[in-house]
Amino acid sequence: MRAETQNIVDEIRQAITLLRRHFDWDQAIKRLEYLNVRAEDASLWNEPLEAQKLMRERQGLEEGIAAVKGLTQALEDNIALIELGEEEGDEGVIAEAEAAIRSMQGEAKARQVETLLSGEADANDTYLEIHAGAGGTESQDWASMLLRMYTRWAERRRFKVEVLEVHDGEEAGIKSATLLIKGHNAYGWMKTESGVHRLVRISPYDSNARRHTSFASVWVYPVIDDTIEIDVSESDVRIDTYRSSGSGGQHVNTTDSAVRITHIATGIAVACQAERSQHKNKAKAWEMLRSRLYEEELKKREAIANATEASKSDIGWGHQIRSYVLQPYQLVKDLRTGVESTSPSSVLDGDLDDFMEASLSQRIEGGAGEAVADLD
Repeated sequence: MRAETQNIVDEIRQAITLLRRHFDWDQAIKRLEYLNVRAEDASLWNEPLEAQKLMRERQGLEEGIAAVKGLTQALEDNIALIELGEEEGDEGVIAEAEAAIRSMQGEAKARQVETLLSGEADANDTYLEIHAGAGGTESQDWASMLLRMYTRWAERRRFKVEVLEVHDGEEAGIKSATLLIKGHNAYGWMKTESGVHRLVRISPYDSNARRHTSFASVWVYPVIDDTIEIDVSESDVRIDTYRSSGSGGQHVNTTDSAVRITHIATGIAVACQAERSQHKNKAKAWEMLRSRLYEEELKKREAIANATEASKSDIGWGHQIRSYVLQPYQLVKDLRTGVESTSPSSVLDGDLDDFMEASLSQRIEGGAGEAVADLD
């Protein structure tokens, strides 16, 4: 076997070993067997919430175990093909097997990243809020670009995207937007995207073609289920209703159906205008507020557990996490991990996995420190 191929084989084997260790392999097999038996018990659904939790656990174990078994079997099969090709002097068979092993390298890496998604709410659906910074049309256009970027990323993963609220800008772009992204590990993947995103480009709105810097903030927080209790009453909040914004026409909302709920103690505000019914928008906004308060609690726990790492992930208007430079050169750089891409067009089209994987690894394992760079 060629040295390059042997290195890849060793890397995949190491990944498989780490995955088995993560699952606590023997216990995971026994647990899945137990869950399969429970799933066939009709009385399980007498308690729907417990049943849903059990089925989610079963699905996660089933997918993880199947993936490890599949990787192991495919690796051994292709190693055997290489050995057979070498015995028979068949370079075609060797080349085909080596190509298959190279393709497995990416899958093994992706599975290792999945093991980082083991936080309390990582498997949940997620809310995503985007807010334009100061700067009027420039920042509002940048906010709409981020909205498209995250939508495209979610679509690549076959996640379902629902638009809960959009406030259009006066001339172009958006002032703010809230998405609900549904999919396994949606929050786990997106949780490190919270922070300020900076764009540097020649403005299409500047007749003098000057370079502009625009900012927009992103907030990510998990959807929580009824098993998580967040104590908040109507006396703790201020509820405002207003007319939904939109593009107009025959479908424009002519009633005050949109709802904004502000938690007085923390200042956290959420809004929903996705439904025509004020009642439905209010119910959804309450769900979003509970989720935001839960996310705040998760941040507090993280700060207690690891104050150093928490300082890297504080969310504030002054905390920039990533810069996207379109002119005078092409570069996207994450200021926490140092990960770069020289293809901003691909990143803005949803190619975010490398950035997310690096920030997840740093958050779990600890990084060497925040990268600092002047990208102006």
